[in-house]
Amino acid sequence: MGLRSAIEWTESTWNPVTGCTKISPGCKHCYAERMAKRLQAMGQKNYANGFELTLQDRAVELPLRWKKPQTVFVNSMSDLFHEDVPVDFIKRVFDVMKRAPWHRFQVLTKRSERLAKISGELEWAPNIWMGVSIELDKYCARASDLRRTGAHVKFLSLEPLLGPLPSLDLSGINWVIVGGESGPGARAMEQTWVTDLRDHCANVKVPFFFKQWGGVVKSRTGRSLDGRTWDEMPDEAATAVEDPFPILATAVG
Repeated sequence: MGLRSAIEWTESTWNPVTGCTKISPGCKHCYAERMAKRLQAMGQKNYANGFELTLQDRAVELPLRWKKPQTVFVNSMSDLFHEDVPVDFIKRVFDVMKRAPWHRFQVLTKRSERLAKISGELEWAPNIWMGVSIELDKYCARASDLRRTGAHVKFLSLEPLLGPLPSLDLSGINWVIVGGESGPGARAMEQTWVTDLRDHCANVKVPFFFKQWGGVVKSRTGRSLDGRTWDEMPDEAATAVEDPFPILATAVG
């Protein structure tokens, strides 16, 4: 359940929930759905239900066992704010993240309305980064919902980017990730959509991370934009995580 990740902007994944349902065009070719069905066919017990939403109770406290500080993508195979995930379960997940301050947790949702609705019931520790996904301009209101939360670091995942985002307001946003769709049936992303977003980020001084061009085989298209990679991250001083095993200075007399 806690695995090293090939996702460019994180290090590991943690899935206290698996499975989901589609709610907007960005979900059409969901990689998590394909992977869940593959794992079900392989007999992986956590995916006995395939892509049906399932609470993985045994996985909730896993990060407390990981002593090495990591950047952890929460629910890469689901959406923590899915309407069928009880608020009490979400609170349990947040409590574990608070109790593991040596990790940096990245939570991402398309269900921004529910996120904003219950934000006041959650304890927003500094090591919890909260993000929303936006794939088309009609969903830019998700960023407004994100701004209403108590998250210390707020980020946007503009992936799969399916069109230009002229209405996107980056006020109060700490980080932007942009990426094209990959895998079977991948829809094309235009370069001007990406460069417009990069320039917007530069103008308002928001770190910009370009994940990939995508395509059926993403390794063929790479992640270079205008001759370089863009791996900007939020200010490390503002988002530093706590070392669980600090080295104590010894006085020498």
